[in-house]
Amino acid sequence: MALSIYDSKSAGIRAFEPLTPGKVGIYVCGPTVQSAPHVGHLRSAVAFDIIANWLRVGHGLDVKLVRNVTDIDDKILANAKEQGKDWRELAVEVEAIFNGVYESIGAGVLTRPHATEHIADMVAIIEELINRGHAYQAEGSANVFFDTASWAGYGELTRQKLENMEGEAIGGGRRAAHDFALWKAPKPGEPESASWDSPWGKGRPGWHIECSAMTFAEFGESFDIHGGGLDLRFPHHENELAQSRAAGYSFANFWMHNGLVTVSGQKMSKSLGNGVSVDEFFDQGSPAAVRYWLGSAHYRSTLDYSPNAIADAEAAVSRIQNFMGRNLDVPAGEIPKAFAEAMDADFNVPAALAVLHDAVRAGNSGDSSVAGGVAAMAAVLGIEAEVFEASPELAAKVEALLEERKMARANKDFSRSDMIREELNQLGVTIEDTANGTTWSING
Repeated sequence: MALSIYDSKSAGIRAFEPLTPGKVGIYVCGPTVQSAPHVGHLRSAVAFDIIANWLRVGHGLDVKLVRNVTDIDDKILANAKEQGKDWRELAVEVEAIFNGVYESIGAGVLTRPHATEHIADMVAIIEELINRGHAYQAEGSANVFFDTASWAGYGELTRQKLENMEGEAIGGGRRAAHDFALWKAPKPGEPESASWDSPWGKGRPGWHIECSAMTFAEFGESFDIHGGGLDLRFPHHENELAQSRAAGYSFANFWMHNGLVTVSGQKMSKSLGNGVSVDEFFDQGSPAAVRYWLGSAHYRSTLDYSPNAIADAEAAVSRIQNFMGRNLDVPAGEIPKAFAEAMDADFNVPAALAVLHDAVRAGNSGDSSVAGGVAAMAAVLGIEAEVFEASPELAAKVEALLEERKMARANKDFSRSDMIREELNQLGVTIEDTANGTTWSING
């Protein structure tokens, strides 16, 4: 297999071979369903959807893509209390919003384990950590913490030394600032429904142990790829790795992290007042354009948003969709070599898109042989043909105008030809002049 992937843990490119021949397991950290999704959630979803598509289409692998749902968390409890809702009701409502957005951009997944479904698995891992000397129960409390000093490999994912890491305030029975919660005792005023029985008393899991338990439930002790946003590397993924390895699991063979989203070169944040909501993105363009923009940069690079970003993406994806719409009868064909080479080089989507756009330009210039390849490349990137049906009246008018334009061009009346093109544009019709004649399609 020619595929090479950048592994965040080793900080280098490695040749990829699945742990089990013919199969690949990918676990991506999903949303904490406390409030509506932000663009970072969407970028991660699109990046790993494209990655999974290429493994399936480009390498014929059976891919299991898992994206978890964190449906118990301090913020969920706090937001539910503020809104006067049951925390479970809020979690279900917010998850439905996430799923709707993911589906709209073609980045839904079939396997979505929920943290609350795996409490027993979390308890079992915590018990194993205590037995191995890597976790401790706080005196007089149900709190249980991971003992970072007991695990020599702590910090290996982010290549940090323990003494240089940012820790939390010591309290609640925590022995050291870097020790992190595996099990949390309930706080006063919290609903009883947010606590589960455990050997240490009623409580709920810490954030990090949730993902370790869900990866084990879905894949066992080892799997191929662990993914997520760059902002999750520390402390979440660092802690996941430490507790899983300390419990005896091989865990992830590769770590992949997608880059963050910025606005005009600045980090998107509430404090800077430069946040762009998901609704605003969809107000600016179609779901296809939003997806195109989210996936257009290399997954490891920063994706910068500017006011024209979605409009530019709309124009780019429309060119591809219109070409595909005019060639619906052509089945997906062979992936062009240049596209495959780009995707095999750590999923270089910008280079792959360049190959796709070159093929579309060639097709619009009369090379009908590229249509099958365009369909195959578009399938990898999650671009679907957009077909708009014209009424018989509109079709007749368009054909008449095209005939008039043909005569005008033959008579070298280019002014009239341009006027007809503009008239067609006002009707919502795009035309393409090719070696085999003029084609037309309805704009979306």
